[in-house]
Amino acid sequence: MSKLSFDQMLDAGVHFGHLKRKWNPSMAPYIFEEKKGIHIIDLNKTIVCLDQASAAMKQIAKSGKKILFVATKKQAKDIVANKIKNINMPFVTERWSGGMLTNFQTTRKSIRKMTTIDKMKSDGTWDTLNKREKLFKTRQREKLEKTFGSISDMTRQPAAIFIVDILKEHIALAEARRLNIPTFAMVDTNSNPKLVDFPIPSNDDASKSISMIMDEVCSAIQEGLEERKFLKDNPEKAKAKEEAPKTEAKEEAPKAEAKEEAPKAEIKEEAPKAEAKEEAPKAETEEEAPKAEAKEKTPKAEAKKTEKKPAAKKPAAKKVAAKKPAAKKTATADAEKAK
Repeated sequence: MSKLSFDQMLDAGVHFGHLKRKWNPSMAPYIFEEKKGIHIIDLNKTIVCLDQASAAMKQIAKSGKKILFVATKKQAKDIVANKIKNINMPFVTERWSGGMLTNFQTTRKSIRKMTTIDKMKSDGTWDTLNKREKLFKTRQREKLEKTFGSISDMTRQPAAIFIVDILKEHIALAEARRLNIPTFAMVDTNSNPKLVDFPIPSNDDASKSISMIMDEVCSAIQEGLEERKFLKDNPEKAKAKEEAPKTEAKEEAPKAEAKEEAPKAEIKEEAPKAEAKEEAPKAETEEEAPKAEAKEKTPKAEAKKTEKKPAAKKPAAKKVAAKKPAAKKTATADAEKAK
């Protein structure tokens, strides 16, 4: 949670935005209201975004990577330079030379020129140069120091970049986005927060507002650096911290298995009951089955008896049929008598 209170941010003027006619519609979710033609930033969302940005920067610092700070506007120049020197991070406050990130090899060459001039002064070769050469080298050194002096320790591309006013530093933002470098920025109501990975909606013109946000960011980075130093000095404690979540996970695993087994045991207990219930109706059906078979047999027996009765009468019909020839014989006998 952010250490800044709501009242502190109000007093510093963090909530003041730009004129209504200069607003960027993408900033609508971060605007609280419009008052006297000026947009007011929602400080609740500012605190939430600041917490997220601080947590992310703390992790980057803890991993031992560098964060580049860019602020070339008059209000922010001195504030950023003074605060960032304390945490030993690279910063650019004079002029963003195009290609400082995308053409980093050339930037490194310029920094090497500056270091070679410093070596000449320490080696003693500086005394062998004539007056004109010395003058030329000193002017060259001053020019390089102004532009690249604050990033002389940056031997590789930074892990992240923090920008004050993305409209003024649009070249730095474009280079960072091209190289997929995470971007943190103070975003006012006239800027597009969608261009930044971690936007902090705040007033980027007031020196008090910039100072307050930078204090919070620097304290988060300082915490990350201290944690890294502590883990380096005490590797045993670091290992213990790393192993602690693993042991917790292992302890939770048997509990989860026990919970899974408990319902299985209940299911197993219920299974025999269900089988007993199934067997009971089966027994009933088996008892009913012989009864049904007996009932089925009785109509079959009756049917057989009825079938047998007519079968017994058939020979009587045959007898009648056998008698008919006798009738014919009597008829023929009568006829012969008449003749």
